[in-house]
Amino acid sequence: MFFLQCTECGAKFETYPPQYSCKRCGNPLEYKCDDKTLKTGKFVGNFTFWRYRDLMPKVKNLVSMREGGTPLVKARRLAKSAGLDHLYFKDETRNPTNSFRDRCAALMVSNAVDFGYRSVVCATNGNLGASLAAYCAKSGLTCHIVVPKNVDMGKLAQMLIYDAVIEEYGEIVDDSLKRADELAKEMGWYQGSVEFNPLSIEALKTIAYEVYEQIGVPDWFIISMGSGGTLYAVWKGFRELEIRGEVNSLPRMVGVQAEGCPPIVNAYLHGIQEPALKTRPSTHALAILVKNPWYGKLALKAIKESKGTATTVSDEEIFSAEQEIAKLEGIFAEPASAATYAALKKLINKRVIDKKDKVVCLITGSGLKATDVLQALTKKRKTAVVGLELSTKEKILRILREGDAYGYELWKKLGKVMTRAAIYQHLNELSKNGLILSYEKDGRKYFRITKRGMRALRAFDDLKLLL
Repeated sequence: MFFLQCTECGAKFETYPPQYSCKRCGNPLEYKCDDKTLKTGKFVGNFTFWRYRDLMPKVKNLVSMREGGTPLVKARRLAKSAGLDHLYFKDETRNPTNSFRDRCAALMVSNAVDFGYRSVVCATNGNLGASLAAYCAKSGLTCHIVVPKNVDMGKLAQMLIYDAVIEEYGEIVDDSLKRADELAKEMGWYQGSVEFNPLSIEALKTIAYEVYEQIGVPDWFIISMGSGGTLYAVWKGFRELEIRGEVNSLPRMVGVQAEGCPPIVNAYLHGIQEPALKTRPSTHALAILVKNPWYGKLALKAIKESKGTATTVSDEEIFSAEQEIAKLEGIFAEPASAATYAALKKLINKRVIDKKDKVVCLITGSGLKATDVLQALTKKRKTAVVGLELSTKEKILRILREGDAYGYELWKKLGKVMTRAAIYQHLNELSKNGLILSYEKDGRKYFRITKRGMRALRAFDDLKLLL
């Protein structure tokens, strides 16, 4: 039998009507069950999210899109690069809408249907909105989503295609949460915000169950933190496995936040009980841009109980890690997810994590949703192409500075790295710009650098002095 209990004062409440904060002290509520239910519950059926339904609050009208059961990828190339023997990525991008929030959406929408709600509302930085919109569409519910000013356009596109009603409110998700709370109370809508629905913790603890079934208990589990709920949920999952007698060891939890928005990490490092940020938060990892984390105290508790740690990473380190994960393991992770690998490298360098330790990094969502990254990569590609074209033309001019040459001869001197047609295209463009001229000799077309071409080469040399 499940009930709601205050995480601070221990007060108990019924599971209906839905509620998220203690009526006595205002702290977060969480679902609890008696030890008999926890110990006798079974893992039943295929390797999906609903395999663990015995260990979650009861659902009658199950809404599913085959979420969960995501792969645990052994990252051999990255492990070698980082100097580890055992590195794994729990790849939540394989869920129906490409993020871990599908677990939350499946359980919450099922709960909303059970209770007879026709509308769901949530505040979101992106992933949750996309997930709830999809699951509401499948079950015939209306989905109302409140988003902050800055939200990844890829995630917004998902919400729109699933026909969600979208309202922009506030600069960051903290502002949007206040609006979603007001709407739920005023309109009588089901509250689907993860911060305001304890079922989100129950849904995400299944990640721990799956990892246990896949490789046992890792030495370290690295998770990016926004509200702090995901880290606490995974820790709760492993603790429940311990109570069930399934495991006799627990992972050390590592919480990661961006340097520009680290309320939980700051609290951990300075011994503060209540995580909050006084300065203006800033990071391109929008999924973890949270100023006042609702589950911050619980995340701190999990880190300390597990004898883990917390650290920050810069946006530059995040972007670099994102590229490494994609290039070496073929996983395109969103920035918030890539922060876990960026943190891992830091902890290895500080010798916090040992070479022989078994490490799991949680990849929460797909990089295809984060348009900032896509724009940066596109810009980089265009710059690289322009640079390649300039480099080829510069090489042609330098060859011609040493003496006149014909097309085939230039192609050989350039190392035959491109087609002869491409070489002639460059020659035509250089000729049009007055940097070279051509003439006929012995039946061949020769090319010669002009005075203007010589000036262009000197300009190239001057430019390189500045780089």
